[in-house]
Amino acid sequence: MYEERFPVLHRRGFLAAGTGAAVLALAGCAGGGTDDEAASGDGPPKRGGRLRAAFAGGGASETLDPHLANLFADVARAKALYDKLADYGPDLAARPRLAEKWEPNKTLDRWQVTLRKATFHDGRPVTAKDVLHSYRRIADPGKAFRAKASLEPIDLDASRATGERTIEFVLKRPTAEFPNVLAAFGAYIVPENASDFDKRPIGSGPFRFVSFAPGRSAVFRRNDDYWDGAPHLDEIEFVVANEESARVNALLGGQVEYAHELNPATARAHEGRGRIEIVRLRNSAMQAFCMKTDRPPFDDRRVREAFFLIADRQELVDGALSGAGEVANDLFGKGYEYYASSLPQRGQDLDRARALLKRAGAEKLKVTLDTSAVAAGFTEAAGIFRDQAAKAGVTVDVRTGSKDSYWSDILDGGTLCCYRSGAMPIEAHISQRLLTDSTTNATKWHHKDFDAQYRQAQSTRDKSRRAAVYERMQRRLYTEGGFLIWGFADWILGTARHVRGVETKAPANTLDWARFDNVWLA
Repeated sequence: MYEERFPVLHRRGFLAAGTGAAVLALAGCAGGGTDDEAASGDGPPKRGGRLRAAFAGGGASETLDPHLANLFADVARAKALYDKLADYGPDLAARPRLAEKWEPNKTLDRWQVTLRKATFHDGRPVTAKDVLHSYRRIADPGKAFRAKASLEPIDLDASRATGERTIEFVLKRPTAEFPNVLAAFGAYIVPENASDFDKRPIGSGPFRFVSFAPGRSAVFRRNDDYWDGAPHLDEIEFVVANEESARVNALLGGQVEYAHELNPATARAHEGRGRIEIVRLRNSAMQAFCMKTDRPPFDDRRVREAFFLIADRQELVDGALSGAGEVANDLFGKGYEYYASSLPQRGQDLDRARALLKRAGAEKLKVTLDTSAVAAGFTEAAGIFRDQAAKAGVTVDVRTGSKDSYWSDILDGGTLCCYRSGAMPIEAHISQRLLTDSTTNATKWHHKDFDAQYRQAQSTRDKSRRAAVYERMQRRLYTEGGFLIWGFADWILGTARHVRGVETKAPANTLDWARFDNVWLA
């Protein structure tokens, strides 16, 4: 099971340098100005130059097939070459992209989508047939395409093109948040006859294919006919550096202009020092402990509430995230559309926690907390929470599992585990993780009345009334749910001083994250 909504960056594949600490030896030259020019202010966007962006990669098995995108590097390359019908804004609400507009029927089980006028890189128009071909390809039961589960609400056999640029999507049930399906991670539109994705990929995105060496680099050139306006850059080169030290040294040495996924220690060492710019994407990763609500001791609501009160969230953020984040309130999606911001911030209350445990007959509770080095901060968070729990009389045994099998191991096994998730709409978090039949329901939250509330929300056309239903659902999760959500981590990037246009308010995996068509070299 792979539960994070942004990928785990596996430490495998080609490292362009000889060692993780070495400087990358990269081909090509960058555009842009001197440090003095960079320091003189932003100014208007400038056209030209090649920006080199360093990402952790996937080795020789990498592909440009956008429906197989899994790692951050895959997604960044895919969004440079391809488009989706919609994508997520900073608040995780769906924004139109290739879809110019969408309109439901009264019962919310049929949606009419109108495409904007856009062309593929070979000059052919993007049509309704291309969209249906792409979605049917993703839904192929014999393939493991990432967006398959997200497209499940669509009856693709019944859906049809009603014109060259219009599609009637027939749904299996009322779905008020259908635009989230159009924006699903990996739901890229490819031409109806697309086949050779690694040698001649054709999309409708802001850059055209030039070259691709799996595990090494990919070079794309500006698409002057892009429907959303031609990029400022002449070219973008994605280079692979699996070790953070290699990405940082390449950035410091002027061999790349953009370095993805830096750790908090690196950010502290360089922020405000003038050599590089540090960009923090807030609210990019939910950090949590996951309690199994269908088995002892967490089948007792009082024990779950006690654990909510045991957590010192600020200490967890400071220790496990090195301060690179903010405290959470046991609810997913802080700052996102529909987030229940009116609920009071929960703090540590050890006296009340001990009283709840006593009433539950669990004064000397012992529980195993599963963790792993699969994600940054997991082992640190486990140790911190173990010490916090001891103050409430709870013994927490930390068990460290395999990085390779951690996500599948914790889905059904154990009682308490470390957990995280990237950005996704609150509706998607509920539907994928909290319904009785959700395939990634790691807390085993099984409540038919909660399922019914979700169906009510999805069949409610009026947005304010729908928001009220989501708030009631979140209030229940806040009171008795199985996710102890203690923090939201920053996602940290580094850029050269002369790079401009990098969005600073877009969580990872949203529209403006790694959106290089808006970037320029000053």
